[in-house]
Amino acid sequence: MDLFFRKFGDGPPLIILHGLYGSSDNWVSIGRKLSANYEVYLVDQRNHGKSPHSPQHNYHLLKEDLLEFMDKQSIDKAIILGHSMGGKTAMFFAVDYPERVNNLIVVDISPKSYRNTKSTQLLSHSTIIKAMYNVDFNHVKSREDIDKILSPSIPLKRVRQFLLKNVNRTKDNRFAWSLNLESISNELKNIMDGLPIKNFKNGNGITGFPALFIKGEKSDYIKPSDRRAIETVFPFAEIEIIPNAGHWLHAEQPKLFLKTIQNFLAG
Repeated sequence: MDLFFRKFGDGPPLIILHGLYGSSDNWVSIGRKLSANYEVYLVDQRNHGKSPHSPQHNYHLLKEDLLEFMDKQSIDKAIILGHSMGGKTAMFFAVDYPERVNNLIVVDISPKSYRNTKSTQLLSHSTIIKAMYNVDFNHVKSREDIDKILSPSIPLKRVRQFLLKNVNRTKDNRFAWSLNLESISNELKNIMDGLPIKNFKNGNGITGFPALFIKGEKSDYIKPSDRRAIETVFPFAEIEIIPNAGHWLHAEQPKLFLKTIQNFLAG
């Protein structure tokens, strides 16, 4: 799959993978700052942003998309940074292709499956998708109209603003979702999937590169009980917590987030 990407800077390659409902556009500010020392690639994963749509969406395909992207760009090894769904892609890739990874940075997600996770913070993805489906673009004249339609189901304004970044104009000047909502809806169980943790027990963890997991203090995507799963798959992983930040910690605490990454990469 020919993925859309943005590229900044020169130096060792660093690839950033966005999360569910996200795109490379969400990471431009962080990417530009990191480009002072790295050749930064911001990639739109399949069914998101400006990348092609597909009826299939699972981590086997997402990691193979990343491998194909690196081969096309002649990137032998890279620092891989992934947020949420992008973090899962990064982990699946790192497990299968450790020789292509210089450093792994996983942002606010653990290796476990989230299919049956009950959380006070994890706004139901089925609720989000249903709300997005409820937008009838035939009767929408502005982004404010879309926001009003979403607000009863999605009360958090920052979540609605994040979703509204997926609204584009079509060739006939109508609003539409840029992401493949149908595929995401149909494949949601696969998107919530995790690594087979038990396969990495008894010394079978991945140790070929430094790994960092970054958690938002106010987020419960990574719980204290998840530390064991992280250390089973990546035995020498570091875990850092960004204070006063939730799941979108790179937007909520960008300076501290950048400092954490830079300190880790500096060794």
